[in-house]
Amino acid sequence: MKFWKMNGAGNDFIIIDNRKEHIQEEKWPEIAQIICKRRMSVGSDGLMVVEKPLDRGDFRMLFYNSDGSIGEMCGNGARCISRFGYENGLAGETQKIETTAGLVIGERIDRRNYRIRLNDPCNIQFNKKAIIDRTEIEYSYVELGSPGIPHAAVEMPNLKKTAKEDLFELGRKLRYYEAFPKGANVNFYDILGDDHLFERTWERGVEDFTYACGTGTGAVVTILTLLGKVSGKGVKVDMEGGRLIIDVDLEGERVKNLYLTGPTNIVSKGTITDEDLSL
Repeated sequence: MKFWKMNGAGNDFIIIDNRKEHIQEEKWPEIAQIICKRRMSVGSDGLMVVEKPLDRGDFRMLFYNSDGSIGEMCGNGARCISRFGYENGLAGETQKIETTAGLVIGERIDRRNYRIRLNDPCNIQFNKKAIIDRTEIEYSYVELGSPGIPHAAVEMPNLKKTAKEDLFELGRKLRYYEAFPKGANVNFYDILGDDHLFERTWERGVEDFTYACGTGTGAVVTILTLLGKVSGKGVKVDMEGGRLIIDVDLEGERVKNLYLTGPTNIVSKGTITDEDLSL
């Protein structure tokens, strides 16, 4: 299989153009489990498969987490695949991408920077409480798109100085918390200054912290904008893999548009020859 490997602020992905490979859809979960496994194969946070559009998009994106589970959408993945679409002639300066969570619009800013309109936030819940190991954890909740990508946002002072290992169990237990029927991506954040955050995200399907999470940054900034804690304009979100920028357009108390801007990197292109694959 021909592939590209890309990352967006450290969130890394394998991209395969199935318009050319013609692999049956039911095989992708197993393929994702094999080729996304670090040290044993190419290794990545997820697999993105390019398919022909079904409706009004330029192309369709199927997203699989590294454990083989289907993801509704991925913000950094969508930015990377926007660049893939542009550089392979599937779309122009604006890219219309069909995802499981709905249509995503991408925009080329320059050679490496891409902006996408994230799926609309819904099912927003503020100031909820979870009991984890007899400790009360306050969180807010939001989903992006339909079906929604679930995100919990947890404020964590001094997050940048807190070792990931110290948050590992809390992230894992919140990810499976009983109030989240589909599980949730858990976004720990700290407000560093005006419109400036630091964030770490525990991602479903990866079952660990990732270097960045595009939908996670969008979810956190959505919540903080509605709470009046950030302006929603050019909000800088620093993560281990780099900086992402979020812009929120409000219509009254409702989010009208949610945008994610950040870098992309084409790491490698080649052929996957993994002998553990049975295609």
